[in-house]
Amino acid sequence: MKKYILAIDQGTTSSRAILFDREANIASSAQQEFTQYFPNPGWVEHNALEIWESVLAVAKEAIERAGASAEDIAGIGITNQRETTVVWDKQTGAPICPAIVWQCRRTAGMIDSLSTEFREYLRGATGLVPDAYFSATKLKWILDEVEGARELADSGRLLFGTVDTWLIWKLSAGETFVTDYSNASRTMMFNIHNLCWDRKILKAFNIPESMLAEPRPSGSVYGYTDENLFGGRIPIAGAAGDQQAALFGQCCFESGDVKNTYGTGCFLLMNTGKEAIESSHGLVTTIGAGFSENVDYVLEGSVFCAGSCVQWLRDEMEMLDSAAQSEEIAKSVPDTNGVYIVPAFTGFGAPYWDQHARGMVCGMTRGTKKAHFVRAALEAIAYQTADVLKAMEKDVGKSLREMKVDGGAASNSFLMQFQADILGCSIVKPECLETTALGAAYLAGITAGFWNDIEEIRRIRRNEQIFTPAMDRQKAQKKLSGWHRAVEGALAMSGN
Repeated sequence: MKKYILAIDQGTTSSRAILFDREANIASSAQQEFTQYFPNPGWVEHNALEIWESVLAVAKEAIERAGASAEDIAGIGITNQRETTVVWDKQTGAPICPAIVWQCRRTAGMIDSLSTEFREYLRGATGLVPDAYFSATKLKWILDEVEGARELADSGRLLFGTVDTWLIWKLSAGETFVTDYSNASRTMMFNIHNLCWDRKILKAFNIPESMLAEPRPSGSVYGYTDENLFGGRIPIAGAAGDQQAALFGQCCFESGDVKNTYGTGCFLLMNTGKEAIESSHGLVTTIGAGFSENVDYVLEGSVFCAGSCVQWLRDEMEMLDSAAQSEEIAKSVPDTNGVYIVPAFTGFGAPYWDQHARGMVCGMTRGTKKAHFVRAALEAIAYQTADVLKAMEKDVGKSLREMKVDGGAASNSFLMQFQADILGCSIVKPECLETTALGAAYLAGITAGFWNDIEEIRRIRRNEQIFTPAMDRQKAQKKLSGWHRAVEGALAMSGN
């Protein structure tokens, strides 16, 4: 009998591999960071080969640490940073340029030049707010700007993929060229109603359809690993974008269920069932992870800078030795002494959508010190989440009573309590914070028969802690009002 599911969690700053047993316990794990490249202001790049090498290394390490072999693994589930764009030559297998990361703003001008009519078409067909965040303009930029790319694409030699497609292609030694619906829905080229690549959009961006992978449900046997990688062929049985995987890992299977992932950015998702709700408040409509052509839809608000704000304090400002230290320092002062940090380092995502916004610090006095900065950075994460949640509540016409949380920063108890206080609702933290990887494991595990169905998944999910609101609502509203004044200042500075 198979013992494990292998989850590959390919994130923005690192790659992880986790072996889960039948009770969804972590049997072993491995993690490896890789290089971030910032060649120009607002540009963010990765080396796609370095991503692949890091994934292969951590997968092998996790298997070895568990004393396992390919024979013990029922299937592989992949979850990945979304929107990041990889283009490679299918004959050589080599990327033709660095991967353009979801955070990259180089195509903001391209978005600005789109007609109002085409913007409306994009919104209706893809569910997305036209933005440089998504893959379409990144791919067009590569075809237009990388020498020889257009000719290679027109001759049928180039392949495009988000990171899931790139990894499956590499794991299968080039045999399998697929993507799942959840990742496809983030490219701004996929019609989320017809579940196909939208030819009107492809024509507008001059993108050959031959470059695009076959879209399938998230829970599918896409192919098998090359036997030389792990000593045997393992089914690749699930894939989903990181946020849809986390929604699935949190067991948000019912319409109205909500989760927030605190990672490099913050990603708040609500399952809306079979209804694709078009937001009137700056959110996007996307496809959730599932097993059939009859997909569930999701409302999503993306905050571009969350955990990366704490990384900024650690790496650039040198105020922290580690991200974990932020909790202790934040608690050392009773408040921020009026300081607000608006971390729009790569523009604003939901609900403001300003590509040109930049970060801002305001409210400082001579008495401002490091602890106030650190506390303000953590509070900014909660404020941004509150803005997205309030937009979501307006779209669906009801108030939220509970939000499930995961991601690295969810381990920060100060932040989770402040989040509950600002939102005025309960925050539910699971025992296993690796819900992104767990969602990928669940998808692959059910597909491969390792687990029976979602009811078995519900049974093995365990909560660790619930944070309930403790702050007076009038005080919370006053803090939010100060935050919104700070946001207005950052928006004014953007020039738009």
